[in-house]
Amino acid sequence: TDKVHQTPTAKLKGPEDKVNLTCSHTVSNYNMILWYQQSAQNTALKLIGYVWNTSPTVEDSFKGRFDVSGDAAANKMAYLHFPKVTEAEDSAVYFCAASEAQCFTIPSLLYKNPL
Repeated sequence: TDKVHQTPTAKLKGPEDKVNLTCSHTVSNYNMILWYQQSAQNTALKLIGYVWNTSPTVEDSFKGRFDVSGDAAANKMAYLHFPKVTEAEDSAVYFCAASEAQCFTIPSLLYKNPL
């Protein structure tokens, strides 16, 4: 059974068209949904942004063109919005993924070494 679902599965839009994608998951302890872009010009997956619990983050190279929102933990859903297809690279395949985010700090890195 699939644990992560993306809708719509396919979308064809023209320039200046608004695009909205939805990602959902069914795993109780997952609290992060990530969005990726894979363009024909560059087949590497590029991280657009993610929602950790209810906190959205968009990577610098996508800011102003893309927006992410949602609640990855309680509602288990996140959304990718782009108001209009403005760059050739935006004509691409978009993927979502879900995971359990684990954040931690290493105390020794928080202090300056006196040497």
